[in-house]
Amino acid sequence: MSGGRRRAWAELLRLPALFTVPGDALAGAAAVGARPGRGTLLAIGSSLCLYEAGMALNDWADRAEDAIDRPHRPIPSGRIRPAAALTAAVALTGAGVGLAFRASRSAGLLGTALAATVWAYDLGLKRTPAGPLAMGAARGLDLLLGAAGSPDATNRNTATPAPAPPRRLPAAVPEALTLATHTAAVTAVSRNETTGGSPLAPAAALAVTTTLTTHLLRLPAGRGAAAPLGLPGPTAYAATTARPLLHAALNPSPPLTQRAVGAGIRAMIPLQAALAARSGALGTALLTASLAPLARRFSRKVSVT
Repeated sequence: MSGGRRRAWAELLRLPALFTVPGDALAGAAAVGARPGRGTLLAIGSSLCLYEAGMALNDWADRAEDAIDRPHRPIPSGRIRPAAALTAAVALTGAGVGLAFRASRSAGLLGTALAATVWAYDLGLKRTPAGPLAMGAARGLDLLLGAAGSPDATNRNTATPAPAPPRRLPAAVPEALTLATHTAAVTAVSRNETTGGSPLAPAAALAVTTTLTTHLLRLPAGRGAAAPLGLPGPTAYAATTARPLLHAALNPSPPLTQRAVGAGIRAMIPLQAALAARSGALGTALLTASLAPLARRFSRKVSVT
């Protein structure tokens, strides 16, 4: 594959955004008191595949609109054929669901629900008022997928720890709702990233960021001593996204709106780290936080929006 073709696929799949994905499963594992294990890795693999399936399907579904608003995108520019993008979306969806079922049955069912949500969003819901909620639900399901696939905390000393049973999944629901709320707010902003013109969405997203940051700072640390990341996690989350959102609210031009969306996507990493820290999983939080510099570095080369 030539360098130009690799670049085209990197743009289509928005590869730098992949750094925001592993933290979903890691935060889910932390929420149910599990150390990351084989099932967690399978859940991460599933999440990565389904995320990339959504990226390929998104550009395939938007190819006519992008021909007008974003002619430089890989499909309208002719660098990638529409059929190739759709084939990639189908293949990645199958791989993602398959990996989820390898993690556990409950993870497989959540992976199937996540795949259905991604396809429903890309093929229609994103143009409706339900679009941001659907995208938020997708991120929440992704966190629950990690919780369902991770080894049971009560079986850590056994040779073959069992994945988290369905009855333990409610422990991860608050974290899933937090991540879903942030995602829905960023998605609402992204609806105007090519046209700009509306300060309401970035202003609302800024209010969501403030509310979530305040909530995270007030939460008591969970299992174990998570104090070292108790303050920096939420602070890093707010620092990543607050200023771009404020700029977009004051001047909702396409460039500033796109910058706010990109920052909102990258802000998922410190948010995931803060959630893991609040569950007492300091090591998981540090691992997740270490992905932020990579996401920032590679987003300078390939846009995440």
